[in-house]
Amino acid sequence: MTSDRVVQVAVAHGVATLTLDSPANRNALSRAMRAQLRTALTEALGDDAVRAVVLDHAGRVFCSGMDLSEAAGGGAEDQGVREFPELLELIWSAPKPVVAVVRGPARAGGVGLAAACDVVVAGSSATFAFSEVRLGLVPAVISAVVLPRMVPHVAHRLMLTGQVFDAGTAAAGGLVDLVVPDADVDGEVRAQLVHLTAGAPTALAETKRLLRAGTALEFDELLQLSARFFASEEGQEGIASFREKRPARWVPDA
Repeated sequence: MTSDRVVQVAVAHGVATLTLDSPANRNALSRAMRAQLRTALTEALGDDAVRAVVLDHAGRVFCSGMDLSEAAGGGAEDQGVREFPELLELIWSAPKPVVAVVRGPARAGGVGLAAACDVVVAGSSATFAFSEVRLGLVPAVISAVVLPRMVPHVAHRLMLTGQVFDAGTAAAGGLVDLVVPDADVDGEVRAQLVHLTAGAPTALAETKRLLRAGTALEFDELLQLSARFFASEEGQEGIASFREKRPARWVPDA
């Protein structure tokens, strides 16, 4: 491990774990963090051996948002936040499931990073805040991934107040999927990965695309998609494995 690495990558059993590892600046989205996370995500999503991605963190803080030390004094065209939409889109549109693991504070852009993921698992001591307005900023970029997740009136209140809220409030508002005691976080993440990697890779990718599209697709498109997958190689293997009472061949370590 070298000192300039702020994102650690480990791949095992079909899962790529990307760990934000810059505790000295509270895992802020610095220039280095953005670049290394983008590279790590791109490589993981392009690796056929990787079935799911986990976004974890070292240190007490999940992510404190954009690195404000780099933002000081820059003009609008020079701000690092300009690179952030690409990073969020990479997670949001990933053909593989992405799981965020929030063990501590998540603030501003850090909340957006988690919200872009498919499943967010939080420890009971995790906290969240849309702190932008208290810094004279606007949670504009992250709203693209936060608002589809959250109950509108809850997002409205929390974005306007900038107040810190706990994991229970985050779950009730739709931002977090699962809240467990801190000691049980790793076990819950493993359990979710067992379920996520039991799905067929192409079927998962198409299901995620369908979910992101929301109600934009017409019934005819949905019918064609469904019929195509019933007849597909994956679909026929899934049907055969069900009838033969065996794991499908895509299940890791089956």
